[in-house]
Amino acid sequence: MTEKLYFERTLAKEISKISEDFKAVLVTGPRQIGKTTLLKHLAGENRKYVTLDNQSDLLLAKNDPKGFLDTYSPPVIIDEIQYAPELFSYIKILLDNSNQNGLIWMTGSQQYDMMKNVTESLAGRIAIIDMLGFSIYEREGQGTKQQSFLPQSTAKNQLIKKGMTDTFKIIWQGSFPDVISKDEKSRRAFYDSYIRTYLERDVRQLISLGKEIAFITFLKVAAARTGQELNYEDIARNVGVSSVTVKNWVSVLKASGIIYLLQPYFKNITKRLTKTPKLYFLDTGLASYLAGWTTAEALQFGTSAGAFFETFVVSEILKSYYHNAENPPVCFFRDEKGNEIDLLIQKDQTFYPIEIKKHATPMLKDVSGFKIFEKLESVEQGCEVCLTPKVQPLSKNVNAISVWDI
Repeated sequence: MTEKLYFERTLAKEISKISEDFKAVLVTGPRQIGKTTLLKHLAGENRKYVTLDNQSDLLLAKNDPKGFLDTYSPPVIIDEIQYAPELFSYIKILLDNSNQNGLIWMTGSQQYDMMKNVTESLAGRIAIIDMLGFSIYEREGQGTKQQSFLPQSTAKNQLIKKGMTDTFKIIWQGSFPDVISKDEKSRRAFYDSYIRTYLERDVRQLISLGKEIAFITFLKVAAARTGQELNYEDIARNVGVSSVTVKNWVSVLKASGIIYLLQPYFKNITKRLTKTPKLYFLDTGLASYLAGWTTAEALQFGTSAGAFFETFVVSEILKSYYHNAENPPVCFFRDEKGNEIDLLIQKDQTFYPIEIKKHATPMLKDVSGFKIFEKLESVEQGCEVCLTPKVQPLSKNVNAISVWDI
């Protein structure tokens, strides 16, 4: 049997540092994006490991939390902690009775109720770290080099640039470890299994009985709208449920790390700006599978190509922050006249505007919204992220860069 390759994750160095300052660490994120693999790799032989996917251990954790923690005493990795909220109060006692840091590492795939338990029981004792699938740096073996993205006057050029065809193969394939380098049949089997597992383990307890089929339809409709402003009523009409139900289901997707809601820029003096967030799937492979794009070529030349490219760029920028243990300081801009900036990164009261286009021939008119936004806020270096083969200056403070430069 061929040994499974390990891809170095950007978060590795951050988890090791954070564990020195907190008594417990919780790594959250969607199922099967490599949380357990990362923690076990970092721990080596120095920590016990237990997963609450195992029914006997889950029963012990729920029925005898103290006995569970006696059996799996620190230092330990507890996988899928959300299944046994009974453990949290006992973990608090254990942590409070020790002066050591890094005692317990945990993973959690479904945050809907888990975060409430963590906040109530372990505030101040635990570091919570968000994790997503492979970034382009990680899949290219450069995970240790990725930094939180900001537009720079010159691009870092650390990754070998890929053209549109190869980039869309990656967009279509997705970023889950188990689909990297897999053929089309294996990829399809993975996503089919993933959706079934997601429904059975994470969603069924959160949605009304008998609505599983409608929920799957909702997933497909939402995936087809990635990169667009979120319209609850439109989705509700297409699924055949109420807008209230759609709002609840969107909350489920957000809590389980399937989607990201990018909030709009808003200031009191600009009351007429949009207040509706944009919806992005955090894995473009899952979104393309749900939306029915059967090949990378069909996606590349299809009507949704621009939206999927934008989704890919946004997710990669989000990963650059999450995988450096930072919260992404991002929003988007759109005013009442339709002027728009796809992404704004805010740092130290300054905004860095980013436009995203699926082409290799950037033009100054692509970033016309930057000038309008400069009247509202302090603006620094901006960029257009596209598929240009080399960095191209568009103006004094704006460059066109490749997605492989972010």
